[in-house]
Amino acid sequence: MRRRPWLPPLAGVVCGALGLLPWLVHGMRLPLQNLWATPVTPSTSPVVLLPFGQYALGTLAALLVIGGAGGGLAARLLPGERTRRRVVAIAVGVVLVQLVAVVQTAAVVNGGLQRRTESAVYLGLLVAGSLFSIFVGVAVLLLLAARRPAAVVVGTALAAVLLPSWLNALVVAPTSLFSGPSWILEVPRWLAPIAVGVAVAWSGVRTPGRIAAAVFAAVALWVGPALITAVTAAAGTRVYARYPAEMRDFGVGVFQQALAAPELVVPPLLVAAAIAVVGIVARRSAPATPAADR
Repeated sequence: MRRRPWLPPLAGVVCGALGLLPWLVHGMRLPLQNLWATPVTPSTSPVVLLPFGQYALGTLAALLVIGGAGGGLAARLLPGERTRRRVVAIAVGVVLVQLVAVVQTAAVVNGGLQRRTESAVYLGLLVAGSLFSIFVGVAVLLLLAARRPAAVVVGTALAAVLLPSWLNALVVAPTSLFSGPSWILEVPRWLAPIAVGVAVAWSGVRTPGRIAAAVFAAVALWVGPALITAVTAAAGTRVYARYPAEMRDFGVGVFQQALAAPELVVPPLLVAAAIAVVGIVARRSAPATPAADR
């Protein structure tokens, strides 16, 4: 096959852009900014490549991490040998798109915020959170592109936690209310345990490393949504904006409640476990194939 060195970085660029798709298709209007210097309406708000704002933190992280997950899948699906150079080239393409989005959005937001210390702290936290999300996305990319099944399970779990937020943002703009049937917003919730169950079934639990990865995936499926709910709830509560300690305590309280709510925790874990068990049992009758040690 003829070598195409341009294909991996191009695939990375495409995956980075696809990660931003839920935001791109909804007009890219900057969400409400409590520290904005001049009054704006949703139709006159500036166009940005990322939803910077305390009311869209979960979506912001999902756009960046899912872009990295797409890069990991591209590394596995592109024709040819999955070399380290190819994986790095894809990662560079993804990160390039995401860094451009962060810089463009930060520049626009910085130009419109009030000249106050709170504004600098607010923007700094959003940029830091975006860069951390890019880092997590790269980690997911590398895990999904790895040869060891245990690593793929861990990467799938990390991406699956944010997949519902990404899909919900695709259905309805992150800063808008949804007027369609409520069941549409319930569907993405179940895709995370389905993805985790399929990944564990594909990997199996024949080695300590794969068992540990399956346990990690279950914990991520349990803790991840609760953490996202807590951070989103705390950051989106304006009354605590000037009181960081109270905001932290409120977020911890929400996290503990979400973590201990059986109706939220148990069903996804049961779905993931059922799919994993059925898949593992079904694979026992399939011909054995060479696999990594862990």
